[in-house]
Amino acid sequence: MPELTTVWFWIVAVMVTLWAVLDGFDFGVGVLHRFVGRSDTERRQVLAAIGPVWDGNEVWLIASGGAIFLAFPRLLAAAFSGFYLPVIFVAWALILRGISIELRSHMPGALWRSFFDTTFMLASLAVPVLVGAALGNVIRGVPLTADGFFELPLFARGNVLGVLDGYTLLCGVLVLVTLTAHGANWLVCKTDGVVRARALALRTPLWLAAVALWLATGAATSVVSPDVFAAARTAPMAWLGLLLVLGGALTVGLKRHGELAPFFGGVAFIAGALVTAVACLFPVVLRSSNGPALSLTVTNAASGAIAMQSGLMWWGPGMLLAASYLWWTLRHFRGKVVAAKDGEGY
Repeated sequence: MPELTTVWFWIVAVMVTLWAVLDGFDFGVGVLHRFVGRSDTERRQVLAAIGPVWDGNEVWLIASGGAIFLAFPRLLAAAFSGFYLPVIFVAWALILRGISIELRSHMPGALWRSFFDTTFMLASLAVPVLVGAALGNVIRGVPLTADGFFELPLFARGNVLGVLDGYTLLCGVLVLVTLTAHGANWLVCKTDGVVRARALALRTPLWLAAVALWLATGAATSVVSPDVFAAARTAPMAWLGLLLVLGGALTVGLKRHGELAPFFGGVAFIAGALVTAVACLFPVVLRSSNGPALSLTVTNAASGAIAMQSGLMWWGPGMLLAASYLWWTLRHFRGKVVAAKDGEGY
């Protein structure tokens, strides 16, 4: 039987992947919002495509944070302090996204609606870039000290690493483009008319760019973190992730005029990329650029056995409840969406 720490490592990985897949198309729709919707009616239709699910999807981020807090509290403490500015920026972006979605159709002026639409787009763009940059830092390594903490400036300065530099920005752009393509898949499934046509036209170029960026990021990782890149050879889950990536990319390419098949192909691509990354890192949860001895692992970052056992008892029923709610929501709001009447919603 696997160790509790290993079980919780993969539970956290699954929950983060669920957030990326489910909330990911919300961010993608937000980035595309002003491009596929060029009139107020079209933009309300775009918002209606995510209206019933976007706030529920964000709960997976909170649930992932809760799982990390329960299982690996030292990881959460180190990451929140070391990535303080990005965490604050992501929090503000999430707040602004929610405000923009809820208020944009309740303000009568065209200027206010344009302001909220632009805010929604920029906030949706910022979160994937910052989260992708944070993932890039985890893969490359951060300057963890012996007390388990680190500090990073927002931008690199000379030989001093920063949260944002060439490699981490590449990771951020990869996440941004992939989730934008994922959002285009969702819009093709949920809208019709000119909005669907524009999303369909953007979908293939976006997925081609996502695949190219994934390959470029892999090549860059082999340079900045060769040991992580080499770990894929002996990690079975990494091979599973690679199969998901390749299968997802092929499905999107072969079924590029379809709806559900490309969407689930995109889901497989995102899930596979994340599984590959975490499988290559295991058992490390936060790499130290000051040497492997200072890295946080599933062993030295873990909470006590009693906490993990108790959490495991509640995790199953909680996941079942969340999955049931998600199933009900998607079933209840299935089919194509239409724009709400002016002043009556999105």
